[in-house]
Amino acid sequence: MKESIFKAYDIRGMYPKEINEDVAYVIGQSYGSYLKEFCHKNKCVVGHDNRLSSNSLNEALINGLLKSGINVIDYGLITTPMHYYTRYIENTFGIMITASHNPKDDNGFKFSFDSLSNARGEMIDDFKNYTLKGKFLKGKGLLEKRNIKDAYLKYMLDNIKMGKRKLKVVFDPGNGVTTTIIKEIIALFTNIDALYICDENDGTFPNHHPDPAVEENMTMLKEKVLETKADLGIAFDGDGDRLGIIDEQGQFVMADKIMIVAIRNLINKVENKTFLCDVKCSNALIDEVKKLNGKTYICRTGTSFTEAKTKELKLPFGGELSGHIFFNDRGEEICSAIYGGLRILEILSNTSLNFSQLLKDIPYYVSTKEIKIPCQNEKKFIVVENIKEYLIYQNYEINTIDGVRFNVDNGWGLIRASNTTPNLTLRFEATNEQRLQEIEKEFTNLVLDHLK
Repeated sequence: MKESIFKAYDIRGMYPKEINEDVAYVIGQSYGSYLKEFCHKNKCVVGHDNRLSSNSLNEALINGLLKSGINVIDYGLITTPMHYYTRYIENTFGIMITASHNPKDDNGFKFSFDSLSNARGEMIDDFKNYTLKGKFLKGKGLLEKRNIKDAYLKYMLDNIKMGKRKLKVVFDPGNGVTTTIIKEIIALFTNIDALYICDENDGTFPNHHPDPAVEENMTMLKEKVLETKADLGIAFDGDGDRLGIIDEQGQFVMADKIMIVAIRNLINKVENKTFLCDVKCSNALIDEVKKLNGKTYICRTGTSFTEAKTKELKLPFGGELSGHIFFNDRGEEICSAIYGGLRILEILSNTSLNFSQLLKDIPYYVSTKEIKIPCQNEKKFIVVENIKEYLIYQNYEINTIDGVRFNVDNGWGLIRASNTTPNLTLRFEATNEQRLQEIEKEFTNLVLDHLK
């Protein structure tokens, strides 16, 4: 087992070179033992996405779990948010087999040790060390298979309050696991005239890469929205926890702008007026929340961290640039892209405005997309640390909660190590295009110099 498969908030790697059935079996033994020994749990829940390797990994994982003596409830083929909901209703922890938005040949495990979110940071390190020692409990657990669909459909119906306006919406599940549930959920809401693309359950993702945070992956959805004159296009990632939106004009909407629409709707309905965003989000969001007399809590990137902090601080809403958004104002929050999309449709259905009009008067900034520069996993954190020291030496105002975010005249930049891929991730923002190009050139060259 390669230590490198243990990331900042999950276990992930290429199948079968890094993640395979032998690894899954050991992870099962370790996780079951860890839950019994340190979390005092005698059962756990498991689920898996629709990647081609997920079925066999699920079987091996369960065998390892049972060998540890823990009882297993297998919910089978489900989205990651559905898995989170099984944890909630079963009042226990669990493992989801998925590589989320990663390429089709990857796979991995999202797992929990508390009720806030997936394991993260030191939790992962502790579990890695425990696993590598190989001293597991032995027993004979019991296996039970259950289905969450009916309860999940009821949850959606009970928590969405659609208005009277009828909406035409194109959904793009990207051939991921949301294909198995999206049509039944949307059918619950009679004022949604739904159209679907890439809606066949196919873990090879034949039409496009299943990450709606990347605009290039949204081309088919843009075309369909314009062709059908739809009110909105909504896309999901491979396991159903990332949301992407195309407006009625066929324009890609960055996740921090989606978050502004949500916060504008919530601000006068909630008592706690602090909203979470991750370190990659635009100053436009921070400025808008301030204008609304709210506060912004800036968190490190990674859904395990952002979701946990949203719950821990009892914030009504949070999100990150990757498309994970958390509505936490109506009971149990489940980090579901489908639920998040429905909450946006709820807002739209209760107004006569188009989605692009809901974005009116947002503070203006120009920004780059996320820039990824390849860097070996062993080196990427060293590079970021060296750049941080340089910025401190040069007296830049910095935030080091996740990599280093630094302020410059009329803009800011972010340089961080990706937690899931061998890349450095850069993002820059400025008040005008010329200044943006200057910032991007200067600090991209700085990174490249440190890679030599």
